[in-house]
Amino acid sequence: MSPEPIIYGAIFIGVLLLVEGIYLMAFGKEISLNSRVNRRLAMLEKGSSREKVLETLRREFEAHRKSADIPLYSLIADRAAKAGIAFSPSQLIMIMAVLSVVAFVALTFGTEASPMVRVAVALVIGVGAVYTWVDRKAKKRLALFEEQLPEAVELMVRSLRVGHPLISAFNIVAKEIPDPLGTEFGMVADEAAYGRDLSEALKEMAERVGLQDLRFLAVAVAIQQKSGGNLAEVLEGLAKVIRSRFKLFRRVKAITAEAKWSGMFLSAFPLVALVGINVLQPHYYDEVKETPYFIPAAIAVGIFLVVNIVFMRMMVNIKV
Repeated sequence: MSPEPIIYGAIFIGVLLLVEGIYLMAFGKEISLNSRVNRRLAMLEKGSSREKVLETLRREFEAHRKSADIPLYSLIADRAAKAGIAFSPSQLIMIMAVLSVVAFVALTFGTEASPMVRVAVALVIGVGAVYTWVDRKAKKRLALFEEQLPEAVELMVRSLRVGHPLISAFNIVAKEIPDPLGTEFGMVADEAAYGRDLSEALKEMAERVGLQDLRFLAVAVAIQQKSGGNLAEVLEGLAKVIRSRFKLFRRVKAITAEAKWSGMFLSAFPLVALVGINVLQPHYYDEVKETPYFIPAAIAVGIFLVVNIVFMRMMVNIKV
C-alpha cells in the first residue's frame, strides 16, 4: 500500500491553511479575533457611516441563516453565523469549489488514484476543509464571548452607577471591548439608536450567538425595562454568576484534560498504527489478504474502532 493517506492529510492541511490565507487577504487584519480594535470601529475609522456599517454587519450575519436551505451549505450555515464569517454563502460555496479543484490537481500530481477516486477525495477535502475552518472559527469566537462577557457586564455596571443611560453603557462596551463582543454590542447600540427596542435587539443577539449567559443578560434587561428596578445591582449579580460559571467551566476543562487527551490518543493510535504499517511495510498483509476471514475481520475491527471512538467521546464529554 502506498503512502497516499499521508498525502491526503498533507493536502487537507494545505487547503485548510489556504482558506485562512484567502480570508485574511480578503478582509485584512481587522477581521482577526486577535485584533485590539473591533471590526465595527475599524470600519467606522475608514469613513463608513454608522448606518452603512450596521447594514453591512447585519447582512453578513443574516445571510448565513437565510441560506440554510441550500443542500451543501446547510452543513455549515449555523456554524458560519455563530463564527461571524464575513464571506457570503455564495462566496463560501465558490471557495469550496476552488479548493476542491486545487485538491484534485494536487491529488493528480501526488497520487496514482483513479480519476473517480480523486474527484471524490477532492470534494471531501474541499468541503471538509471549509467546514473544519468554520467550526474552529465558531468555537474560538464562542470561547472569547464567554471570556469577555463578565468584563463587559462589569463595565456596564460601572457606567450605570456613574449616571449613564443603558444605551451609553452599550456604546462604552462597544468602544472598549475587542471582537467579538465589541462588534456585537455595537450593533445592538446602533439598532437601538435607530429606533429598535433595546431588549429585542439584545435578545436577537443572544439567539444569534447561541450563548446561555447572553440570554441571561437579555432577560435581565427585558425584565428591568418592563418592571423597573436597580439594573446596576442586577447586572452586578449577573456578572458574578457569569464569572463563576466561567471559572467552573475552566476548572472542569482542566480536570478532564488528561482524560480527553487519553481518549484522543487511544482513538487515534490504531488508525496511526495502521497507516504506519501500510507505509513502512506495504506487503505486510499479503499473506492473509486472500483468506476468507480477512474481510470480515477488517469489518469487525472497523466497527470496534468506531464504537471505541463513540464511547471515548461519551466518557470524556462532561456536561456542567
